[in-house]
Amino acid sequence: MTPLEILVAAINGSAAPRIPIFCNLLDQGARELGMAQQEYYSKGEYVAAGQLRMNKRYGHDNVWSLFYVGKEAEFFGCENILFADDGTPNVGDFVIKSWDDIAKLEVPDDLTAHPAWTETANCMKILRDEVGATHPLCAYITASTSLPALLMGMDNWMELLMTGPADLRDLLLAKCAEFFQKEVAAYRAAGANVLVYSTPFGTAYFVGRKRFDSFSMPWMKRDLAPGGVAGIVYYCGMAPFNEVIPAVMDELGIAIHYVSPLADLAEAKAIIDARLSQHGGSGLTCGVIDDIKLIHWTPEETRAEVKRMCAIGHPGGKPGSHFLFGTGVMPMAIPEANIQAMLSAAFEYGACP
Repeated sequence: MTPLEILVAAINGSAAPRIPIFCNLLDQGARELGMAQQEYYSKGEYVAAGQLRMNKRYGHDNVWSLFYVGKEAEFFGCENILFADDGTPNVGDFVIKSWDDIAKLEVPDDLTAHPAWTETANCMKILRDEVGATHPLCAYITASTSLPALLMGMDNWMELLMTGPADLRDLLLAKCAEFFQKEVAAYRAAGANVLVYSTPFGTAYFVGRKRFDSFSMPWMKRDLAPGGVAGIVYYCGMAPFNEVIPAVMDELGIAIHYVSPLADLAEAKAIIDARLSQHGGSGLTCGVIDDIKLIHWTPEETRAEVKRMCAIGHPGGKPGSHFLFGTGVMPMAIPEANIQAMLSAAFEYGACP
Protein backbone atom coordinates (compact mmCIF):
# COMPACT_ATOMS: atom_id res chain seq x y z
CA MET A 1 0.00 0.00 0.00
CA THR A 2 1.13 3.55 -0.67
CA PRO A 3 1.43 6.04 2.20
CA LEU A 4 -1.73 7.76 0.96
CA GLU A 5 -3.63 4.46 0.92
CA ILE A 6 -2.40 3.73 4.45
CA LEU A 7 -3.70 7.13 5.61
CA VAL A 8 -7.10 6.52 4.03
CA ALA A 9 -7.26 3.05 5.60
CA ALA A 10 -6.49 4.50 9.04
CA ILE A 11 -9.22 7.12 8.66
CA ASN A 12 -11.74 4.52 7.52
CA GLY A 13 -10.65 1.92 10.05
CA SER A 14 -9.78 -0.67 7.43
CA ALA A 15 -6.79 -3.00 7.28
CA ALA A 16 -3.30 -1.72 6.47
CA PRO A 17 0.25 -2.97 7.13
CA ARG A 18 0.94 -0.12 9.59
CA ILE A 19 -0.31 3.20 10.93
CA PRO A 20 0.38 6.45 9.04
CA ILE A 21 3.57 8.20 10.16
CA PHE A 22 3.88 11.96 9.74
CA CYS A 23 7.10 13.89 10.33
CA ASN A 24 6.91 17.64 9.75
CA LEU A 25 10.40 18.63 8.64
CA LEU A 26 10.13 22.17 7.25
CA ASP A 27 13.14 24.43 7.82
CA GLN A 28 15.38 21.36 7.65
CA GLY A 29 14.95 21.48 3.87
CA ALA A 30 17.14 24.58 3.66
CA ARG A 31 19.91 22.85 5.56
CA GLU A 32 19.55 19.77 3.37
CA LEU A 33 20.09 21.88 0.24
CA GLY A 34 22.88 23.94 1.82
CA MET A 35 20.91 27.19 1.54
CA ALA A 36 20.12 30.07 3.81
CA GLN A 37 16.42 30.25 4.62
CA GLN A 38 15.81 33.39 2.61
CA GLU A 39 17.17 31.78 -0.53
CA TYR A 40 15.45 28.45 0.14
CA TYR A 41 12.00 29.99 0.57
CA SER A 42 12.38 32.23 -2.47
CA LYS A 43 11.55 29.43 -4.92
CA GLY A 44 8.89 26.74 -4.89
CA GLU A 45 11.27 24.35 -6.60
CA TYR A 46 13.68 24.62 -3.65
CA VAL A 47 10.96 23.92 -1.08
CA ALA A 48 9.68 20.97 -3.09
CA ALA A 49 13.21 19.59 -3.47
CA GLY A 50 13.77 19.94 0.28
CA GLN A 51 10.55 18.10 1.06
CA LEU A 52 11.28 15.30 -1.39
CA ARG A 53 14.79 14.83 -0.02
CA MET A 54 13.55 14.77 3.57
CA ASN A 55 10.94 12.21 2.61
CA LYS A 56 13.49 10.04 0.83
CA ARG A 57 15.98 10.29 3.72
CA TYR A 58 13.59 9.37 6.52
CA GLY A 59 10.78 7.44 4.80
CA HIS A 60 7.86 9.10 6.55
CA ASP A 61 4.55 9.47 4.79
CA ASN A 62 3.82 13.18 4.25
CA VAL A 63 5.23 16.12 2.34
CA TRP A 64 4.45 19.80 2.90
CA SER A 65 3.61 22.71 0.63
CA LEU A 66 4.13 25.08 3.58
CA PHE A 67 6.83 27.73 3.23
CA TYR A 68 6.25 29.62 6.51
CA VAL A 69 3.13 30.70 8.36
CA GLY A 70 3.76 34.41 7.75
CA LYS A 71 3.40 33.86 4.00
CA GLU A 72 -0.35 34.30 4.39
CA ALA A 73 0.28 37.91 5.45
CA GLU A 74 1.98 38.55 2.10
CA PHE A 75 -1.40 38.30 0.36
CA PHE A 76 -2.42 41.39 2.33
CA GLY A 77 0.69 43.42 1.51
CA CYS A 78 3.31 42.29 4.03
CA GLU A 79 6.74 42.76 2.44
CA ASN A 80 9.03 42.10 5.40
CA ILE A 81 9.68 38.54 6.56
CA LEU A 82 12.36 37.88 9.16
CA PHE A 83 14.58 34.91 8.36
CA ALA A 84 16.88 33.09 10.77
CA ASP A 85 18.95 30.01 10.08
CA ASP A 86 18.17 28.54 13.50
CA GLY A 87 14.45 29.30 13.66
CA THR A 88 11.22 29.67 11.74
CA PRO A 89 10.63 32.73 9.50
CA ASN A 90 8.10 35.20 10.83
CA VAL A 91 6.33 38.44 9.97
CA GLY A 92 8.64 41.44 10.34
CA ASP A 93 6.16 44.22 9.66
CA PHE A 94 2.41 44.16 10.33
CA VAL A 95 0.09 45.47 7.64
CA ILE A 96 -2.46 46.67 10.22
CA LYS A 97 -0.75 49.39 12.23
CA SER A 98 -3.91 51.09 13.48
CA TRP A 99 -7.56 50.15 13.62
CA ASP A 100 -8.18 52.52 10.71
CA ASP A 101 -6.21 50.12 8.49
CA ILE A 102 -8.85 47.39 8.93
CA ALA A 103 -11.31 49.11 6.61
CA LYS A 104 -8.59 49.48 3.95
CA LEU A 105 -7.55 45.81 4.15
CA GLU A 106 -8.33 44.01 0.90
CA VAL A 107 -8.72 40.28 0.26
CA PRO A 108 -7.45 39.43 -3.24
CA ASP A 109 -10.22 38.49 -5.65
CA ASP A 110 -8.20 35.56 -6.98
CA LEU A 111 -5.51 34.23 -4.67
CA THR A 112 -3.98 32.13 -7.44
CA ALA A 113 -3.32 35.28 -9.50
CA HIS A 114 -1.51 37.00 -6.62
CA PRO A 115 2.33 37.09 -6.68
CA ALA A 116 2.39 35.50 -3.20
CA TRP A 117 0.84 32.34 -4.68
CA THR A 118 3.28 31.92 -7.58
CA GLU A 119 6.02 29.98 -5.79
CA THR A 120 3.52 28.03 -3.71
CA ALA A 121 1.88 26.93 -6.96
CA ASN A 122 5.27 25.88 -8.34
CA CYS A 123 5.99 23.86 -5.19
CA MET A 124 2.56 22.24 -5.29
CA LYS A 125 2.92 21.27 -8.93
CA ILE A 126 6.25 19.57 -8.36
CA LEU A 127 5.03 17.70 -5.29
CA ARG A 128 1.78 16.73 -6.99
CA ASP A 129 3.63 15.45 -10.07
CA GLU A 130 6.24 13.57 -8.05
CA VAL A 131 4.26 12.05 -5.15
CA GLY A 132 0.73 13.45 -5.24
CA ALA A 133 -0.78 10.11 -6.22
CA THR A 134 1.03 8.16 -3.51
CA HIS A 135 1.64 10.44 -0.51
CA PRO A 136 -0.32 12.80 1.73
CA LEU A 137 0.33 16.33 0.43
CA CYS A 138 -0.19 18.76 3.32
CA ALA A 139 -1.23 22.40 3.30
CA TYR A 140 -1.36 24.68 6.34
CA ILE A 141 -4.24 27.16 6.59
CA THR A 142 -4.75 29.64 9.42
CA ALA A 143 -8.27 30.04 10.84
CA SER A 144 -10.00 33.41 10.58
CA THR A 145 -9.76 33.90 14.34
CA SER A 146 -5.97 33.46 14.32
CA LEU A 147 -5.02 35.17 11.05
CA PRO A 148 -5.35 38.69 12.58
CA ALA A 149 -2.32 37.94 14.76
CA LEU A 150 -0.24 37.74 11.56
CA LEU A 151 -1.68 41.01 10.29
CA MET A 152 -1.50 43.20 13.41
CA GLY A 153 0.43 41.26 16.07
CA MET A 154 -0.98 39.14 18.86
CA ASP A 155 -1.05 41.94 21.46
CA ASN A 156 -3.03 44.27 19.21
CA TRP A 157 -5.34 41.47 18.10
CA MET A 158 -6.09 40.51 21.70
CA GLU A 159 -6.81 44.15 22.54
CA LEU A 160 -9.26 44.43 19.66
CA LEU A 161 -10.83 41.09 20.46
CA MET A 162 -11.31 41.73 24.16
CA THR A 163 -11.96 45.47 24.42
CA GLY A 164 -12.14 46.97 20.94
CA PRO A 165 -15.17 47.96 18.86
CA ALA A 166 -17.19 44.87 17.94
CA ASP A 167 -17.93 46.17 14.46
CA LEU A 168 -14.23 46.53 13.62
CA ARG A 169 -13.46 43.12 15.09
CA ASP A 170 -16.19 41.49 13.03
CA LEU A 171 -15.16 43.36 9.88
CA LEU A 172 -11.62 42.05 10.22
CA LEU A 173 -12.82 38.52 10.96
CA ALA A 174 -15.17 38.57 7.98
CA LYS A 175 -12.26 39.47 5.71
CA CYS A 176 -10.10 36.75 7.26
CA ALA A 177 -12.88 34.19 6.82
CA GLU A 178 -13.23 35.17 3.18
CA PHE A 179 -9.48 34.75 2.72
CA PHE A 180 -9.55 31.37 4.47
CA GLN A 181 -12.30 30.07 2.19
CA LYS A 182 -10.42 31.16 -0.93
CA GLU A 183 -7.16 29.67 0.36
CA VAL A 184 -8.74 26.28 1.07
CA ALA A 185 -10.23 26.20 -2.43
CA ALA A 186 -6.89 27.15 -3.99
CA TYR A 187 -4.98 24.44 -2.15
CA ARG A 188 -7.55 21.79 -2.97
CA ALA A 189 -7.47 22.73 -6.65
CA ALA A 190 -3.67 22.55 -6.57
CA GLY A 191 -3.74 18.99 -5.22
CA ALA A 192 -3.48 19.21 -1.43
CA ASN A 193 -5.25 16.23 0.17
CA VAL A 194 -4.47 17.03 3.84
CA LEU A 195 -5.54 20.50 5.01
CA VAL A 196 -4.25 21.38 8.47
CA TYR A 197 -6.75 23.82 9.98
CA SER A 198 -4.66 25.85 12.40
CA THR A 199 -7.08 27.26 14.97
CA PRO A 200 -5.34 28.18 18.26
CA PHE A 201 -8.54 29.92 19.34
CA GLY A 202 -10.31 26.59 18.83
CA THR A 203 -9.46 25.36 22.30
CA ALA A 204 -10.98 26.20 25.66
CA TYR A 205 -7.45 26.00 27.05
CA PHE A 206 -6.71 29.35 25.41
CA VAL A 207 -9.97 31.29 25.40
CA GLY A 208 -12.15 29.47 27.95
CA ARG A 209 -15.18 27.34 27.17
CA LYS A 210 -17.70 30.19 27.20
CA ARG A 211 -15.76 32.23 24.62
CA PHE A 212 -15.08 29.07 22.61
CA ASP A 213 -18.81 28.43 22.32
CA SER A 214 -19.85 32.05 21.69
CA PHE A 215 -16.91 33.25 19.56
CA SER A 216 -14.65 30.52 18.19
CA MET A 217 -17.29 28.00 17.13
CA PRO A 218 -19.42 30.42 15.05
CA TRP A 219 -16.38 31.71 13.17
CA MET A 220 -15.06 28.20 12.57
CA LYS A 221 -18.44 27.28 11.11
CA ARG A 222 -18.20 30.30 8.83
CA ASP A 223 -14.67 29.34 7.75
CA LEU A 224 -15.62 25.80 6.81
CA ALA A 225 -19.19 26.08 5.54
CA PRO A 226 -18.51 26.76 1.82
CA GLY A 227 -15.90 24.05 1.24
CA GLY A 228 -16.81 21.41 3.80
CA VAL A 229 -14.41 19.42 5.96
CA ALA A 230 -13.02 16.80 3.55
CA GLY A 231 -9.33 16.38 4.36
CA ILE A 232 -9.51 18.92 7.20
CA VAL A 233 -7.31 18.21 10.25
CA TYR A 234 -8.16 20.00 13.51
CA TYR A 235 -5.01 21.53 14.97
CA CYS A 236 -4.64 24.04 17.82
CA GLY A 237 -0.89 24.45 17.77
CA MET A 238 0.50 22.65 20.78
CA ALA A 239 -2.45 23.61 23.01
CA PRO A 240 -4.59 20.75 24.39
CA PHE A 241 -8.20 20.62 23.21
CA ASN A 242 -9.68 17.34 24.49
CA GLU A 243 -12.52 19.22 26.15
CA VAL A 244 -13.93 20.51 22.85
CA ILE A 245 -13.46 17.38 20.68
CA PRO A 246 -17.13 16.30 21.03
CA ALA A 247 -18.36 19.75 19.95
CA VAL A 248 -15.91 19.88 17.04
CA MET A 249 -17.02 16.46 15.81
CA ASP A 250 -20.74 17.09 16.31
CA GLU A 251 -21.01 20.72 15.16
CA LEU A 252 -18.21 21.06 12.62
CA GLY A 253 -18.04 17.47 11.41
CA ILE A 254 -14.25 17.34 11.73
CA ALA A 255 -13.17 13.84 12.72
CA ILE A 256 -9.38 14.05 12.29
CA HIS A 257 -7.68 15.56 15.35
CA TYR A 258 -4.00 16.43 15.74
CA VAL A 259 -3.82 15.97 19.49
CA SER A 260 -1.50 18.13 21.57
CA PRO A 261 1.42 16.37 23.32
CA LEU A 262 0.27 18.29 26.42
CA ALA A 263 -3.06 16.48 26.37
CA ASP A 264 -3.97 13.04 27.67
CA LEU A 265 -3.66 10.92 24.51
CA ALA A 266 -5.66 8.02 25.94
CA GLU A 267 -8.49 10.36 26.86
CA ALA A 268 -8.50 11.99 23.42
CA LYS A 269 -8.59 8.64 21.65
CA ALA A 270 -11.39 7.37 23.89
CA ILE A 271 -13.48 10.47 23.10
CA ILE A 272 -12.90 10.19 19.35
CA ASP A 273 -13.43 6.42 19.25
CA ALA A 274 -16.67 6.75 21.23
CA ARG A 275 -17.99 9.30 18.73
CA LEU A 276 -16.99 7.10 15.80
CA SER A 277 -18.65 4.09 17.41
CA GLN A 278 -21.80 6.07 18.14
CA HIS A 279 -22.18 7.80 14.79
CA GLY A 280 -20.20 5.57 12.48
CA GLY A 281 -18.15 7.04 9.67
CA SER A 282 -14.44 7.78 9.55
CA GLY A 283 -12.00 9.61 11.77
CA LEU A 284 -8.53 9.63 13.20
CA THR A 285 -6.64 10.31 16.42
CA CYS A 286 -3.25 11.78 15.61
CA GLY A 287 -0.83 11.25 18.49
CA VAL A 288 1.81 14.00 18.48
CA ILE A 289 5.18 13.55 20.15
CA ASP A 290 6.59 16.42 22.22
CA ASP A 291 9.29 17.55 19.82
CA ILE A 292 10.68 20.14 22.22
CA LYS A 293 11.71 17.28 24.48
CA LEU A 294 13.20 15.55 21.43
CA ILE A 295 15.95 18.16 21.51
CA HIS A 296 17.30 16.78 24.79
CA TRP A 297 16.14 13.16 24.90
CA THR A 298 18.48 10.30 24.13
CA PRO A 299 17.56 7.96 21.25
CA GLU A 300 16.55 5.38 23.84
CA GLU A 301 14.20 7.84 25.57
CA THR A 302 12.78 8.79 22.17
CA ARG A 303 12.03 5.17 21.31
CA ALA A 304 10.40 4.61 24.69
CA GLU A 305 8.04 7.53 24.16
CA VAL A 306 7.07 6.35 20.69
CA LYS A 307 6.40 2.88 22.10
CA ARG A 308 4.22 4.36 24.86
CA MET A 309 2.18 6.42 22.37
CA CYS A 310 1.67 3.52 19.98
CA ALA A 311 0.55 1.27 22.84
CA ILE A 312 -2.20 3.81 23.56
CA GLY A 313 -3.25 4.60 20.02
CA HIS A 314 -2.52 1.30 18.32
CA PRO A 315 -3.04 -1.32 21.05
CA GLY A 316 -1.99 -4.82 20.15
CA GLY A 317 -0.84 -3.66 16.73
CA LYS A 318 -4.29 -4.37 15.35
CA PRO A 319 -5.41 -2.80 12.07
CA GLY A 320 -8.31 -0.42 12.16
CA SER A 321 -7.12 1.50 15.21
CA HIS A 322 -7.90 4.92 13.66
CA PHE A 323 -4.48 6.18 14.80
CA LEU A 324 -1.65 8.21 13.28
CA PHE A 325 1.76 8.96 14.75
CA GLY A 326 2.90 12.53 14.13
CA THR A 327 5.15 15.39 15.14
CA GLY A 328 4.84 19.11 15.70
CA VAL A 329 7.05 21.57 13.84
CA MET A 330 10.33 19.74 14.59
CA PRO A 331 12.82 22.43 15.69
CA MET A 332 16.14 22.53 13.87
CA ALA A 333 17.95 21.70 17.13
CA ILE A 334 16.62 18.12 17.23
CA PRO A 335 19.56 15.73 16.76
CA GLU A 336 19.59 13.56 13.66
CA ALA A 337 19.90 10.47 15.86
CA ASN A 338 16.59 11.28 17.58
CA ILE A 339 14.76 11.76 14.29
CA GLN A 340 16.04 8.40 13.11
CA ALA A 341 15.19 6.72 16.44
CA MET A 342 11.70 8.23 16.48
CA LEU A 343 10.79 7.12 12.98
CA SER A 344 12.38 3.69 13.33
CA ALA A 345 10.32 3.12 16.47
CA ALA A 346 7.15 4.43 14.82
CA PHE A 347 7.52 1.94 11.97
CA GLU A 348 8.26 -0.86 14.42
CA TYR A 349 5.54 -0.21 16.99
CA GLY A 350 3.05 1.02 14.43
CA ALA A 351 3.16 -2.18 12.38
CA CYS A 352 0.16 -4.46 12.06
CA PRO A 353 1.28 -8.10 12.43
